Amino acid sequence: MPGSRSPTSHLNVSGLHHAARRMALLLLSGLAIANVMPAVTMAQGLAAASASASDPYAAHIIEAATRFRLPAVWIRAVLRTESAGDPRATSPKGAMGLMQIMPATWAELRARHRLGVDPYNVHDNIIAGSGYIRELLDRYGSPGWIAAYNAGPGRYDEALNGRPLPAETRAYVTTVASAIGSGGTMMAAADPLAWTRAPLFIAQPDRRSAADPMPPGRSSVIAPNAAPARDLSAIVPRLGGLFVARSGDRTTP
Repeated sequence: MPGSRSPTSHLNVSGLHHAARRMALLLLSGLAIANVMPAVTMAQGLAAASASASDPYAAHIIEAATRFRLPAVWIRAVLRTESAGDPRATSPKGAMGLMQIMPATWAELRARHRLGVDPYNVHDNIIAGSGYIRELLDRYGSPGWIAAYNAGPGRYDEALNGRPLPAETRAYVTTVASAIGSGGTMMAAADPLAWTRAPLFIAQPDRRSAADPMPPGRSSVIAPNAAPARDLSAIVPRLGGLFVARSGDRTTP
């Protein structure tokens, strides 16, 4: 007589099969999660790397802005105008790096700010250029510092004494000012080119040049204690924006 299975043994076998299926599903789910998590982590890492690559100089610019009490947008505007973000940029006249600093000027800035020997070092070049902006701003105000950064203090002093600035420098000021305006709080002007006709370039009969003659291109760094020149632009820098007019100070060219 053939043997028969008891109901209890049938239930035990069925329960084992059910448990086995559940275990298999859990294992498969675990494998799926294990495969998904690295993918998510990798995607987050790529996003962070992409953000960093889109603004690789941000940390250095913020450091320089804090150190020299400058709006970061000013530093970024000069950097982009000078080198388009190329850290190895070298001009035909020999200006070097992101901020396009001439060799003699670099030597002085490097010593003053205790920088390294490589003018193309991203950090040191941004620090040096930003320190230079601070010195020019203290002496010439705005937008004089922009013109002096491009032409050099000696050449800018000549402009204040009646020798018109080159068209290249006038265009440079317009470009940098526009970049500053697009990156910060825009201070719209009724005539955005009015600065080119302002008393910025009017001769001052009793003014003597405060800088030694320098070769064409950039010129020497200004001494930290040099007396500031009169700000003939009738505008002053404003943190977080571009420039704001002084009420009652504007004169007719």
